[in-house]
Parts: sequence; C-alpha cells; structure tokens
Amino acid sequence: MVSVERPCAVAAAGPASRSLPTPIDHRKLFRECKRDPAGMTARAFKTAPPGYILPMPEGKPRVALFVTCLVDLFRPTVGFAALRLLERAGCAVEVPRNQTCCGQPAYNSGDRGDAADIARALIPALEPYDYVVAPSGSCAGMIREHFPALFADDPEWKARAERLGSRTFELVSFLVDVMGVERVEARYDGTVTYHDSCSGLRELGIKSQPRALLATVAGLRLAEMEECEVCCGFGGTFCVKYPDISVRMVSDKVERIAATGADTLLAGDLGCLLNIAGRLARLGSEVKVRHVAEVLAGVTAEVPPIGAARRG
Repeated sequence: MVSVERPCAVAAAGPASRSLPTPIDHRKLFRECKRDPAGMTARAFKTAPPGYILPMPEGKPRVALFVTCLVDLFRPTVGFAALRLLERAGCAVEVPRNQTCCGQPAYNSGDRGDAADIARALIPALEPYDYVVAPSGSCAGMIREHFPALFADDPEWKARAERLGSRTFELVSFLVDVMGVERVEARYDGTVTYHDSCSGLRELGIKSQPRALLATVAGLRLAEMEECEVCCGFGGTFCVKYPDISVRMVSDKVERIAATGADTLLAGDLGCLLNIAGRLARLGSEVKVRHVAEVLAGVTAEVPPIGAARRG
C-alpha cells in the first residue's frame, strides 16, 4: 500500500499528461519552504554517526518517494511509475507531507541562504525513512552531494545532511544497487536510445543500471547514440541564462538521436527530457520522448509521450 501524506499530483491526479502550468515564482516558493516542520526527526538519525548507513531493514524497507517539482507539475505519471517499481521491488512507499523543492534552483543561482533554509525544512521531513528515492539524478544529487556543503559551518546540520544523503538514491540506481532488482516485467515495442543526464552520471555514477533493466524489457531494442554522456543544454537555469548556447547544445543532441534511427528517447531526468522534447517538437521530429521509469513500469499505454497531445 502507498501512504500518501501530501496533496501532490502523484496522489491526486490520474496517470495522464497535464497542460503546462503558469510560470513558477521560485522566489515565492523558496520563501514558503522556509519553515521547520515539528516532530519529524527520528532519534536514530540524531544519534547515528555521520556517514552511517542503516542495514537493510527487516521486512519491507520504508521508502520516502521524493516526487520532485517537475514530476509533480509536469509529468505525474513518472511518480506513479516510480511507485509501481518500488512496490514491486518490495518497498513500503510513502509520499511525505512536508516534502518541498530540493532547493536546487536557488543553489545553482548562487542563493546559498535560501537553499540552506529549504534544506532545513526538507531534512526533518525525510529523516524518519529508511531510504529516500527520487526519479531524478539531479534532485537526488542535490540532497546527497550538496546538502552537506550548505552547512560547512554548522556541524549539527552538516551531520544530519550527511546521514540523510547516505540514504538518498536516484530511482533506477536504488532498484539495482540497493534492492538488487535484475529484471522488470514490461514490454515496449520499439527502438530506444538513452541520454545520460549530467547529475546522474557525474555525481551519482548512474550509467549501467538503466541499461541493465532496459535489456529485460520485452520487445525493446537499445541503439546507443554518439556522445550520449554530453549535456543536452538544459542545466536548470543555464538554459535561461545562456539560451543561445543551450539551443546549440540541444540541437547537437537531437542530431545524435536522429542518427541512431531510434523512435524513442529515454532518460532519467525530466528536465533533460522536457528540453529535448521541446527541441524535437520545434524541428518536427516524430521521435517520442519518455522517462525511463514509464517504460520499466509498463505504463506507456496510459499516457502519451512527453510533449504529445492527450488522447481523447
């Protein structure tokens, strides 16, 4: 069973594409995130030494699904797919009530103060769980790699951030590296190519894990593109600050995709996928774009590809 404690799209919306929302006021979001939820910190996390990793819990591990802002607002189906995959792997999945943005937009913009305030709100909300899993290497990398750096001058918060980071994983790497998943029961009739996102690859070492599981999907053929590890040009706020460079980078990526002859592009980060899907659409390409979790969970029949019109 999935215990949902927060009225996010993963809980409330059906597994279907949604229209793009109005632009987000990130400054307002950051300010709203600056709160300190009470009563959320487990004693074990307060007393465990930095870097300590709990052994696999007896029975089902209790996993907090960190939905991410982009999944919640743009592609809730990815959240539903993550829930299915985690439950099939034997996890008890919850969506914590007080999860917020991970603070990455502020952090990447140099606003370390607001990023630290967001981290102070998010850490207590996620501490009680055995693991934290996100369908995004970018957001998981923010929590795992960058939260501790925000508290370099605060030993208590730094220790808490390190303990949480040691339990935080990207979805597919968690399935393979922690839960030992070796195959999935899914089918996808088509040829796919895979884009390695920067944060997942370079911060978290995610490379072989998605390919290992995709190899077990019935009907699927993987055609690797050249320079699959090169950035697509999204980079969060990078694409806003340097649009000309970003467009050139994503155009190069689209050329590499086309050269494979694949009919579908897969990746593990929704930011990359939205960026590439937008460029493909502007160029009139028929290549479909999906999050890897949707294919692995076998939910592609339930929702159109990213950027495609809704059915009906």
